[in-house]
Parts: sequence; C-alpha cells; structure tokens
Amino acid sequence: MLKATQILGSCASGLVSKPRCSGGLSFISVSAKPLSYSSSSRRATSTNSSFLPKFPARGTRCLRPFHLPSTRSESNPDGGSASSVAVQHSAGNVRKINFCQWCGGPTKHEIPDGEEKMRAICTVCGKIAYQNPKMVVGCLIEHDNKVLLCKRKIQPSYGLWTLPAGYMEIGESGAEGAIRETWEEANAEVEVLSPFAQLDIPLIGQQTYIIFLAKLKKLQFSPGPESSECQLFALDDIPFNSLAFSSMFVTLNLYIQDVKTGKPKFHYGTINKRPGTSPSDIHAFTLDYHLQC
Repeated sequence: MLKATQILGSCASGLVSKPRCSGGLSFISVSAKPLSYSSSSRRATSTNSSFLPKFPARGTRCLRPFHLPSTRSESNPDGGSASSVAVQHSAGNVRKINFCQWCGGPTKHEIPDGEEKMRAICTVCGKIAYQNPKMVVGCLIEHDNKVLLCKRKIQPSYGLWTLPAGYMEIGESGAEGAIRETWEEANAEVEVLSPFAQLDIPLIGQQTYIIFLAKLKKLQFSPGPESSECQLFALDDIPFNSLAFSSMFVTLNLYIQDVKTGKPKFHYGTINKRPGTSPSDIHAFTLDYHLQC
C-alpha cells in the first residue's frame, strides 16, 4: 500500500498523468470542477450532478486538486494533546517545542549538522526532539447496506458522529489498531476486509488516517467509554451535517461513490485544511491529489 500511495508525478500546468505501480495495480487519477459549499443549505453543490455532497467523477486522466471549500479545520480524534511536551504553534505548521520531553530542560531551535530542518535541541542533555506524523486508524463497518457510526462522548467534537478510529499504539499493526479502536469505541468485534483509504492531513498535527473496510463478526455493538451512542445508518441517512471530522466526511462520501458505481477502490488523498479557521468546521478543506486504484 505504501508503494502505491507514494507514486505522485507532475507535468506542465500542475496536472498529473496516469501513473502505474507494480503488481498489476494502476491508478485512475481524477479531475473535478471546484464545488461550492452553502452554509444555508449545508450541502455541496455542482452543476453536473444531483448527488450531494459530491466527489470527483471517475475515468478522467488528469489530476487536479478537488475543492470543497467552507470555513474550519481538523482536530485530534481522541481528544488528547498531540504531545506530552510544552509546545506552541509556529510557522510552517511545525510545533515549537520549548522544553525537553526527557529531562525538562529548555530547548534551542537550530538546524543540526547534516540535517535541513529546524529542530528543538535540549540545552541540558543535548537530545533532539523529532516531530513525526500521527497515524490514525479506524474501520468503516459494512452491514446490510449500512455503516456503523459512533457519537462522541468526549471533546473535541462532542456529540458528533464518527467512524470508530484513533491513534495507533506502539507494537500493533494498522489493522490491529483499527480492530482495537472499534472494540473500545463500539464494543464491536470486526473482521478487517481490506484497506479503503489513506488520507493525509499535513496542516493538522501531520495526521495520516488509514481506514479499513470491515464487517461485524456478530451483530452486537454498544457504546464504549468514549461514545454515547452507536448506530447502523443506511447510506441515505448518514448524518453528514453532524460528522465530527473532515476525514470522516471524505471517507463516507468516497464510500458512497464506490457503492453507487459498484466498483470498490482504494483511495489516497491529501486533506488540506484551511489555515486560520476553527477546528470545529469539518468543511474547511480541499481534497487534493486524489488517487484511486
């Protein structure tokens, strides 16, 4: 999967031609006209389809950023701090670390020898604090043409709906983490069927979402400690106006698109959140570099 999602090309005018990867897989790159988002209707609108909200049509050979604009940004799916060290936001979407996470000493910010990026270096013990992407894993659970959603009982996005998902733990695979998160949030035992989407969110704590398609091992689920409700939703009844995160909005729309076409795909894309907007607005983003294979 990593090999597949790393193949990005470029050409004149900023478009990407149709690339191919090993193992017989091929990418279908897509293009789309920008969509507008109406706060009054709470729907995305397009001139060539009645499906709302809408994602790009299949089969075109050029790749352009897909725009679904509005007004806010993504948040930590587990409600916790992104780091245990004292931080503040700085230019370039990198958190400025003021104190060492090992000894508590003050840091200086310099480019270490042999590197190219500014790092926080402890002035006491000399250790360098590296900031790496956070991996979020979860399950899109299919059952009888419905999907399982959980209503959050914690902040951020208290009272809004999400797929069961959370941060990977050390020592587990992505699929194992997704199964664990599903059990913790929905008391549901699931079998992972296939990877469905990788969504990178570089402007929000460098998050990467890996969502797996899964099925219930038995028709039993109930709210876990972080959920107030769990419910199976028919596709037409998914509460798009009450979703917790942009990643969930994108994932569910891509899933509906695949169901409508009858062609399941693996999706890769970058969710670029709009700088300076509130963390609670899930519609303030563009979906760029959307690839399907």
